[in-house]
Amino acid sequence: MKIRNKILFYFSTTIIIISAISLTIVFILFSEHREEEFQQQQFSKIKYTVGLIEEFERISAEVSLLLDKQDIHDFYDEKMLIFDHHKQLVFSSIDSLDIKKADEILHNLSISNTWIETKEDGYDLIGVYLEHNNGYYAISKAYDYFGYSKRDFLQKVLIGIFIAITIIVVLISLYLSNIISKPISELTEKIEAYDLSEEKEKQLKLRTTTRELQNLSEKFNKLIRRTNEAFLFQKNSIQHISHELKTPIAVLVSEMEKLQQENDLEKIKKELQQQTRKAKSLGNIIEILLHISKIEAGQDIDKNKVRIDEIIFDCITEINLLYPNFHYKVNFKPEIFNENILQINANESLLKQAFQNLLINAVHYADNRKAKITFKSIDDKLIIYISNTGKTLSKEEEKYLFSHFFRGENAQNRKGFGIGLVLSQRIFDIHQAKIFYHSKNHSENIFEIRFN
Repeated sequence: MKIRNKILFYFSTTIIIISAISLTIVFILFSEHREEEFQQQQFSKIKYTVGLIEEFERISAEVSLLLDKQDIHDFYDEKMLIFDHHKQLVFSSIDSLDIKKADEILHNLSISNTWIETKEDGYDLIGVYLEHNNGYYAISKAYDYFGYSKRDFLQKVLIGIFIAITIIVVLISLYLSNIISKPISELTEKIEAYDLSEEKEKQLKLRTTTRELQNLSEKFNKLIRRTNEAFLFQKNSIQHISHELKTPIAVLVSEMEKLQQENDLEKIKKELQQQTRKAKSLGNIIEILLHISKIEAGQDIDKNKVRIDEIIFDCITEINLLYPNFHYKVNFKPEIFNENILQINANESLLKQAFQNLLINAVHYADNRKAKITFKSIDDKLIIYISNTGKTLSKEEEKYLFSHFFRGENAQNRKGFGIGLVLSQRIFDIHQAKIFYHSKNHSENIFEIRFN
């Protein structure tokens, strides 16, 4: 069932049922009140008649008959019987109405049971015991014509009100359900029309003031963003793997072919050691790629206690083998440094790859073959700054720095595919760390890594 129809059905049904129950209660209470009021009128007349009987008990039967004719029009249709304390009939109204339950009610009336009420053929029937002198028993059967007339009129009014409420509620429900379901229908249509094959990410915009729907559209946009990132990463991983592995493997194969023609045993051993190191480096690259694949697939990775400064020093050592003329300056601030914050729970190979990307980035973009690494402790939180002098990014370029394949103007004529920083950011996210880029005086590039 559509949400519009559900709103229409549930809202209308609830209001209609509540209205029906409320109007039924009103009708029942009125009926109870009518019956109680009419019985009290019957009782009042019984008391009045008993009083007249006592007052005029010496008057002739003809006077009693005149009194009865005087009272005959009090009720639309009535029969009254009055008995003395021996339950002998002393008065009977002139109506021809028959009381079928008279003997039964008279038998059940007593000093301890002074009131009996029941129904007989639509008439209200009561029996009472009155303590006048020696006591009297009275039975009254009457038809409440005006009470029933009012009740029937009320019933018609309530039915009319119920029909009117039902129509109004259905119309209002239909109107409200259209208003409420319209943005949901719009969201559904936009989701169905959304083209995931487009590389350019589109924001799904929804015109609504409903907070839940706004949150839903925001969550959908975040989901699309993450999905596009995953698609892009998957799509570009082949190029990344090719870039990372193709050249080293080609060089390794070429040098192994040369070794086949070499006769000097010592030279062969030395070359084999170098090729072994290169093969291990390739193995590390492959391991990093496998770890990233696991992360993108939602799998857990192994983490152990490591020291971040040792990882960075290892990266510097390896990079200096490739770029011996490049120099890194390492500082710790403040002078009294809490070394405990350097030890974290992390995946060493992943974290090493992330820092290696940043340090090699400094090599490529530094204009003086120097870079500075600063370990800073603030409120027992570790912050690492990696900076180098050189051409900086514009404010517009900074927005896209951590996007796939983005390369700024300062990257012209430099090797790379624009994937390293994206990879580093993803690795830092896994380790509850954040990476930021700053520029200083338009001449210094600074990467800031904050660990929680």
